[in-house]
Amino acid sequence: MNEKVVQFNKSLQIKKFPPLRVGDIVRVHKHIKEGDRERIQVFKGLIIAIKGKQSSSPTITIRRESQGIGVEATFPIHLPSIEKIDLLRRSKVRRAKLYYMRDRTGKAAKMKVRDLSEDEKALAKELQEAEKEQAPKKKNKAKKKESEKKTR
Repeated sequence: MNEKVVQFNKSLQIKKFPPLRVGDIVRVHKHIKEGDRERIQVFKGLIIAIKGKQSSSPTITIRRESQGIGVEATFPIHLPSIEKIDLLRRSKVRRAKLYYMRDRTGKAAKMKVRDLSEDEKALAKELQEAEKEQAPKKKNKAKKKESEKKTR
């Protein structure tokens, strides 16, 4: 039974994401379905924890502050509804879990920025180019759906 779950999770791993670390500031684009409408919702924040990195279904916990209130979201990385993950910035950290950031707000929550390496920049550029190639295909699918609705 356990082996079937692992195989299923590995079959979902079709998207490429940048190598994520604790302390990264990322932007997660997720599909949201509300009734018959679909949209993409963006969640931008600091990765405070990565769990199950060696497993077939790792998760990341992202924290941000919205109107003075801390908001956390946990995303399985290979979730089909996640469109893409953009790596915006890396921070210098010395811990595997940044749960202490929950107690900090404002200037105390500021972290030292670490520049992306040349390899990371090249990988980010590759991912952006791959998304541009896939973008026209998605538009065509949307046009087909609209034309089907009009014919009905």
